[in-house]
Amino acid sequence: MDINGISNVATTLAEVGTSQAVSIAMLKKANDIQTESATALIEAIPDNKATANLPSHLGRNVNTTA
Repeated sequence: MDINGISNVATTLAEVGTSQAVSIAMLKKANDIQTESATALIEAIPDNKATANLPSHLGRNVNTTA
């Protein structure tokens, strides 16, 4: 193997390392965005305080024969 081959391998390894670093950074950013979106959706769920006035036997059974 000549010197050019060794330098090409070294350059390729450096490029692959940079490419992987960029991919990991983008994956982390996408994960952060999804976390923020999920948190916003969870916080958007309204409090269900209106059901506190209902009798205790309501909402305990599900009609599965309908």
